[in-house]
Amino acid sequence: MKGKAMPAKQKITPCLWFDGNAEEAMDFYMSIFEDSKILNKMNWGKEGGAKEGSLLVATFQLAGQEYIALNGGPEFKFTEGISLSIDCDTQEEVDSLTEKLTAGGGEVRPCSWVKDKFGLSWQIVPTILPEMLRDKDQAKADRVMAAMMKMYKIDIQKLKEAYNG
Repeated sequence: MKGKAMPAKQKITPCLWFDGNAEEAMDFYMSIFEDSKILNKMNWGKEGGAKEGSLLVATFQLAGQEYIALNGGPEFKFTEGISLSIDCDTQEEVDSLTEKLTAGGGEVRPCSWVKDKFGLSWQIVPTILPEMLRDKDQAKADRVMAAMMKMYKIDIQKLKEAYNG
């Protein structure tokens, strides 16, 4: 349509490989993030590697971002080599997401990385952190980096204190 901007379709969609628990994972993630929903599902047919009628693949959204969940089997596991980064505006958001994403068997890792119960890694990043780390005053940025490197869950107030010297 001429003159009317159409919303851009997301060109790159992360595909998350699960071992039979993709539906459980999608439900877990959608319970955490607003603006989340399942967009479509495709089940195994008579041919294939799983029970007929069980979920093969689905497309879903978390906070408006699309992902694909694939029940691919036990061959591959998540590693820290890839993570999903979440921008957080407040300490309350950092705390809440850390608690929710580690529920049921996840773990908090250094520098505000968490691993959820499915093994997927997330970075919970206060929006102020990259701003401070990019400061033109290298001494301020260095103090913030040193403070962050000692933290598991990020403490915004402690980052501000390090920043201000």
